[in-house]
Amino acid sequence: MENIIVGKAFVLGDNIDTDQIIPAEHLVYSMDDESEAKMYGKFALSSVPQEKSGLPLGNIPFVADGELVSEYQIIISGSNYGCGSSREHAPYALMKAGAKIIVAESYARIFYRNSVDGGFVVPYECNEKLNDKIKTGDEVKVDIENNTITNITANETYSLNPLGDVLPIVSAGGLFEYARKTGMIE
Repeated sequence: MENIIVGKAFVLGDNIDTDQIIPAEHLVYSMDDESEAKMYGKFALSSVPQEKSGLPLGNIPFVADGELVSEYQIIISGSNYGCGSSREHAPYALMKAGAKIIVAESYARIFYRNSVDGGFVVPYECNEKLNDKIKTGDEVKVDIENNTITNITANETYSLNPLGDVLPIVSAGGLFEYARKTGMIE
């Protein structure tokens, strides 16, 4: 995993649930068939209501019409990100859409664990409401080594909570890959 991730931010509000991250009607695709798995990216964040989007009127889609991958690599959200059902498809869909990092005030624990266990996205937590300070489309830089996020557009830097033991698991590509690399399993 890279120590520095630079990309465009996509900003959301509080209580983004897994049905908004990947609507249930799109769970029909195989995660093992790459031609079908791409569809998870296409529909990622396609059901976030306008009032939770953190976007001005005229809603900006996370994935543009006709595309399979988003132009936004870093998601900024409020509290309780990933609440709802326990489906692992939610962080998987974000990964397939090109998201690399989510920065939220807090997570639903099962979403957080699914993100880490699958090695899908890096789930950073912060102690301040960054979704009020960063806007969709701002260019941001996440420094994993120093646990900071810089809004390049506004020239402001904020601290992120250290990832601790989560970082090597996500860097390895998930819990099973980490266990193989560290000799816990063959």
